[in-house]
Amino acid sequence: MAHSVSSVEASKSFGRISRQALESPLTITHHGHDSLVLMSHAEYQRLKSRDRELLSFGDFSEEDRAAVASARPPVEAANFDDELRDH
Repeated sequence: MAHSVSSVEASKSFGRISRQALESPLTITHHGHDSLVLMSHAEYQRLKSRDRELLSFGDFSEEDRAAVASARPPVEAANFDDELRDH
């Protein structure tokens, strides 16, 4: 379950809030709207490591490769052909 606190509560009780965020990410709200997420460094590193995840040709099955090779864009995609000609 996601936890959230107001920015006022976070500023007044940062020690408690930061210890809580070590257990699970904590959303900080500002005027009732989600504004920030406070999380442990380990969780941040875990998420960032996924940014750099690369797949190679060998990561795909023969079925995957065949599906990609036979894929065709929808007819509506032709509406964007002019964008290519402008560059």
